[in-house]
Amino acid sequence: MSEQSAVLLALVFGIITVLLVRSRDVKWWEAALIALFGMYVGQTPLVFAADGLVHWFISVVTRT
Repeated sequence: MSEQSAVLLALVFGIITVLLVRSRDVKWWEAALIALFGMYVGQTPLVFAADGLVHWFISVVTRT
């Protein structure tokens, strides 16, 4: 799979995930979609941005 198509799929699964979480009723197949979203984010350069955000959040939380 090309990098461009992986980013596109990550975007689509991200939008679906946000809509599902907002509905507050996540079924088993919706959880599978969320897992697919995580897998596609892991295959894209977005993983570096997510990693930086998590490290920043942890550093902010541990300082207080």
